[in-house]
This record gives sequence, C-alpha cells and structure tokens, in this order.
Amino acid sequence: MIRIDQSQQQQLELAQFKLKSLLDITLAINANCSAHDLLQKYRDILCQGLNIRVISVFIVSQNWRNVLSAGVPETFGSNADEVSSALSRFSDITRISDSNEPLLRYFDVVIPVFHKDIQLAYVLLGDITGGRLFGDESPVFSNLDFIQTLANIVAVALENKRLYKQALEQESLKKELEVASKLQAMLIPSPDSLPKNEFLDIATFYQPHSMVGGDYYDFMKLNANEYGFCIADVSGKGISAAILMSNFQANLRILFQRSVPLINLIKDLNQNVNKNSQGERFVTFFIGKYNVRNKVLYYVNAGHNPPLLFKKEYSELMYLTSGCVGLGMLEEIPRLKVGSVHIGSGDKLLCFTDGLIEAENELGKAFGTIPIEGALTIDGSAADVVHYLRSELEQFIGTAAVNDDVSIMGIDFL
Repeated sequence: MIRIDQSQQQQLELAQFKLKSLLDITLAINANCSAHDLLQKYRDILCQGLNIRVISVFIVSQNWRNVLSAGVPETFGSNADEVSSALSRFSDITRISDSNEPLLRYFDVVIPVFHKDIQLAYVLLGDITGGRLFGDESPVFSNLDFIQTLANIVAVALENKRLYKQALEQESLKKELEVASKLQAMLIPSPDSLPKNEFLDIATFYQPHSMVGGDYYDFMKLNANEYGFCIADVSGKGISAAILMSNFQANLRILFQRSVPLINLIKDLNQNVNKNSQGERFVTFFIGKYNVRNKVLYYVNAGHNPPLLFKKEYSELMYLTSGCVGLGMLEEIPRLKVGSVHIGSGDKLLCFTDGLIEAENELGKAFGTIPIEGALTIDGSAADVVHYLRSELEQFIGTAAVNDDVSIMGIDFL
C-alpha cells in the first residue's frame, strides 16, 4: 500500500482543484455565461480557492476599465490615463519589488494578457492588503502558471463577448440605417414628379455622403397659380438627422398646403426644429413661393447658402440672401425679412447645399462658388447646368472622398 504524506495530499488536492476550476470556467464560457458571472467565478477561484486577497483586473478594450477588484479601495484604478501609463509598459509577467507607481503599491505581480500581439487585459495580484509576501511559497507565485492560463482563458472569452456584442450592434445599426435610407429616399422627390410645363422646368441632383444624409429638397404645386419649393440641410448626419428631416418635411408640407404666409411658416418651423432637436441640431433652409401669373418669386433664406439667380435680360447674377438665421439656432427669430424678385422669361435659379461648395480635392482646396456662377451663364437649360456642375465636381475632387451630402436644384423660368 502506497502512503501519501500530507504535502503530497495537498498537492493532489490542489491539482484536482485547478483541473475542476478550468473545467468550470470552460463550461461557463460554453454556456454563454455573462461577463459578470464569469469574472465572479474567476474571483472565487483566486480568493477562495487559492487564498489570494488582492486582485484587480483591467480590460484594455473598455478604456482600461477595472472590471474586478478585491482588497483595494473602491476608487482604485478609476483614472484610465493613469492605469494606461502604469501598465502599458508591461509585456511579460513581472514581479513588482519597489515601484514609484501609486497604482502598483498593493500588488506583487503584473500579468499582461495578449492575443496575437493585441493587449486584452492586465491582471494584478497580491498576497495581503498593504504589504507583500515574496517567495515561491506565496499563493501568487506558487500558482503563477495556473493563474496566467486562467487569465488568458477569461480575458479571451470577455473579448469574444465584446466583439460579438459589437457585431450585433453593428448589424442592428446597419438595419436602422437601411430603414432610415429608405425613409429619406421617400422624402426626396423623384425626377418624374418635378414640374415640366409652360411655366417651369426643374432639374435636380442628390448624392448622400453615406446611407443616410441630412439634405432635403422639395417642389410642389400649391394652387393654380403658385408653386412652392425649398432646399434644406440639417446639421450633422446619421439616423437622428434623417429623423429630424423627415419630421421637418411633414410639417413643412402641412404648412405649405394651408397657404400659411412665409413669415408665419418660418416661425412655426423654427419652433418645430427647437422642439424636436432639443438644441442639438439646426436646419439651414431656403424656401420660395413663385406666382406664375405676376412672375414674382417670394422667398426666405434661413441661414442657407444663397441660391444664385441668373437674370437673362441683363446677364446678371443675383444671390438671394434676404431672410433670417437658421432654424433651431434661436428659440425666437429676432429679425425676419421676406425677399421678392421679379422673374423674367429665361431666368434660371440654382439652389444647392454646402456639400457642393465645400467639396475638397486632393490638395484640400474647396470647390467654391465660382464654378457655379460660371455654370449659370452657359447657354443651356437648368438640366444642362446641373449636368455641367456634376461633371465639374467629379473632375475637381478626383480621387478625394466627398465628406458631405451634395444636393442641387436647378429651375428654368419659362
């Protein structure tokens, strides 16, 4: 009969404990245990199983967040920059003797966890709070290989959980963007719906910066003698900008169809933008109302890039600037002026958003307004002008990326 002394018995029990601990952690991972529960199991193994009293685990991908602590103050490791500065220099398991780093004063060892040269986590361990017990007999150093193996398994599992959650969020965001993109496409009138009659001929171009843009334009017949049109640009991009613009469009169409005077219309829209954006966004906006009988265009420019009117009779260019500040910039609009201009046969109007004039080429030079002024003077229709500007813009930016939505609306007054 083989006798096993107490030391051998303890070693056997420790080996069985380690094997069971690895199995428990693996089963927890396979069962998709939560990050909190997984960390709690890790803590119990170290604290209760190995009698390690001082623990701190920092996850790098979570901005050096302290996800597990024992035996240290509650505020320990709350400064991410301080944690990063103290730990980033460690690439291997390091025993801490004397350190000037306040963060390390509680610990005996730093265990970095890497995966394919990528920092995942840092595990800091100590034997007793406020002091150190050095030597291979301490629970930290006598079980270091096991602790490192366990740390690697847990850290990789936590990172996989994070990446999976991130993938789900990205997929959800992609679906939301697709819905928002379809919603926005419904707001932009199709070329077939734009007027082409004995009074007007409309041409447009729209190129969103991404799946969801912040530009909007519209054109509608108000009554037998009047047409209304507008162009707008909401600050920012993304889903929230698209939602604000869809709400803006709905309110605008209601007000337009009720024949609300332009001054009242602008004030109502300003209140609407303030209410829905909570001061976080604003809308630059140009709106026009054209009477085909008396040939007068009434308009308000609410902080938008001034549309350019070409007066054929005098071969002159006129920027339409009368109006007010952008919508949503102030709770109440302090000054508001409705502009008016007589329209002659053959005049052309070009409306555009800042994505056109601010588009930059590879050298960082902006497209500007000079090409727009030149385009309006060519002998051709509004469609020709829009097509010319599209070609000029493409040639100008070359391989540079367009960093904003681009919208153009050209109007021929016949």
